[in-house]
Order: sequence, then structure tokens, then C-alpha cells
Amino acid sequence: MGRRPFRCYRYQKNKPYIKSRYCRGVPESKIKIYDVGAKHAPVDLFPFVAHLVCDEKQQISSEALEACRIAVNKHLTNTVGKDGYHIRVRVHPFHVIRANKMLSCAGADRLSSGMRHSYGKPIGVAARVDIGQILMSVRGKDASEPHVVEAIRRGKFKFAGRQKILKSLKWGFTKYPRAEYVSLRKCGELSADGNIVKVHNRHGLLEKSALYLAGQE
Repeated sequence: MGRRPFRCYRYQKNKPYIKSRYCRGVPESKIKIYDVGAKHAPVDLFPFVAHLVCDEKQQISSEALEACRIAVNKHLTNTVGKDGYHIRVRVHPFHVIRANKMLSCAGADRLSSGMRHSYGKPIGVAARVDIGQILMSVRGKDASEPHVVEAIRRGKFKFAGRQKILKSLKWGFTKYPRAEYVSLRKCGELSADGNIVKVHNRHGLLEKSALYLAGQE
């Protein structure tokens, strides 16, 4: 007997059931890499960001997440180039999915116990997602905006249900709107720290304060 179709597990009917010392023998998640592309690119290089947002309360298998990641990555590599984008998968599959394995051969009714002791064995993992939750974010240059949107649209077909593609008003993977980000970077309150920014607040010693050393205070 093969794997059941995922329509059997699409909805969140049960409580979260995670891998633990009581729930052993769980198959590994199919998705291992959550950041793809130019993940070490500085924060100023990729201002544009688009999100794939879930519009249903459901479960998404690790196989579907991996398929989506591959589809988006392939399209962007062919159009923008492997150093022109950064994909981040924002959900992690922790929920364990079970199946009560049934025999389907001749004479199965004599061998199997039917629905007695029908608590199933783990067969895979899935992510529990909610309405409005971000599934995937892609940042890139402003010029590559149509390619990023098209790549996310292609990855969307790997998921059941409805998803929406949203273009963010914020700068990259930071929490600051574009105009505010530029002004804070100019005055020295924010500094680039890899693919995110570091905030220089007004606490601590003056000789360690970047704002004080820059002559802001």
C-alpha cells in the first residue's frame, strides 16, 4: 500500500503532535534547506521583498514545501541569476502525520485486526499554518520584481488551497518601511548586520555608542 493522498491530512483536525521521546520513529522532513540564494547578501543590496501568504487554516506537508522551494529557486536562477535573490521558507513542519496501515492483499481479513488498536504509525511531517501566515519570503532588487512575483506564482501551485502574493512596503527582511529605513540609515541609528539591521539605541557606554561616535549626540 502506497502513501495516502494529502487530502486526507489537509485540515487541522487534531491537536499538534510533535516528535518526542514518546513519539519515535518519525521520518525525516523532506525540506532541509530554508534559506536559498544569496543569503549572505547585505541588507542594502535587496530592497524589494514579496511574500507568499496562506489564506486558509490547513496543514502543508514537508514534501509540498520542498517542491515549492525548488520551483521558486529554479525560476529565479534562470531569470535573475543565482546571486540576485534570497528565498526564505518561513514555516517549519513539526506536526507528525500518522496512518493506520491496512493490508490489501488476498486473505487480509484473516491477518489484519481492522479498526482494533487503530492508532497509526508516523508516516511524515507537516506544517500547521493559519490564515494570513507567511509561507515564503523572497527578497531581490527592484528591477527583478516581476521575476520574483512570477516565481512565487509558480511555487503557489505546489500547495492546496488558496494563497496570496503580497508585495511588501518594507525594506528587505527588516521591519522598517522604505522611507523610514533610508532616513534611519542616514542618521546612523541603523547599521547593516548581514541580511538584517542592527539598532543603535541610546543605552550603554558612550565610547561604545555608534551614534555618539558619529557625532549624532
